[in-house]
Amino acid sequence: MKQLETQYKKMLMDYITYQSEKNLYIAQNFTRQLIQKNVAPEDVVGIHKNVMKEILPQTSNEEQHAYDFLIEVMVQYGMTHRAHQSLLQKQAEYDMEMKIAADIQKTLLKTIVPQLANVDIGMVSIPIRKMNGDYVHFLAEDKKYVCVAVTDVIGKGVPAALCMSMVKYGLETLEYTYKEPPYVLEIINRVIEKSVDDSMFVSMFYGYFDIQKSTFSYASAGHEPALHYSAKNNQFSTLEAKGLLLGVLPDTKYAFNEVTIEENDIIIIMTDGVTEFRFHDDFNARDLITTIIEKNKFLSAQQLCTLLYEQIEQMQDFKLSDDFTVVIIKK
Repeated sequence: MKQLETQYKKMLMDYITYQSEKNLYIAQNFTRQLIQKNVAPEDVVGIHKNVMKEILPQTSNEEQHAYDFLIEVMVQYGMTHRAHQSLLQKQAEYDMEMKIAADIQKTLLKTIVPQLANVDIGMVSIPIRKMNGDYVHFLAEDKKYVCVAVTDVIGKGVPAALCMSMVKYGLETLEYTYKEPPYVLEIINRVIEKSVDDSMFVSMFYGYFDIQKSTFSYASAGHEPALHYSAKNNQFSTLEAKGLLLGVLPDTKYAFNEVTIEENDIIIIMTDGVTEFRFHDDFNARDLITTIIEKNKFLSAQQLCTLLYEQIEQMQDFKLSDDFTVVIIKK
């Protein structure tokens, strides 16, 4: 510390004598030494106080007391500043980890929308944070069938991403039982219940569209009900199937329903991020969705998904309150 005082004394005396930009530049470079030697702010004030005593011995007691007061202030400032810097460093490390995790999630949970001859499929899935709490899984064979699972994890961040990976693994192993929505949910439920923390729950809507028979069978595990637009009747109906969230009880059974799909009919499957938002007190989000679909039913499935997202996002002042996922299937 004595060596630092000697250097500081020379710099201060040179500045008092010449008051040049060069003197200030030298002083600025001196701060690098202080940082490298981990000198606290209050110690810097102490160095200045000691040097002032040497070069200006006539300094009054009041000025000395003022320096003592400043030292006390800088002690608290230094502690707070160091704590703040530590938090910033931890936040930067966390942000980097989240970015890496988000990139891994995008790779592991990449969803490819099937391109089929007789069925038009569209999808939009937008996370409000880096990690997406929603997941969509497709299984399809042209002219025969298309299966879709729309999943929403109650929870965010890395644990939710890991949970999604398990859901995807479970769905991919059900190669020969994908036609039975209740059985699919029962298997995934056992996977989630055994392997995921008790605070983590998953909702899922699973549908099987038999293209040859023109039927859509579906089951739900506590998920947002889907919608069916009948082109023939020009009306919407709710595809509701009661079922407990995945991961609650190991032996939960799920019911299923079936609906006939005719030419130009539309199936809309979504997460609650699409429907659970407020515009005004008497506003009904599902009425808005059906109005948009009915007015724009001539658009492709992907165009409808994009239009829904853009209009709902605009109504929320471009600040979504939850992950937004919608899948649309048109015959």
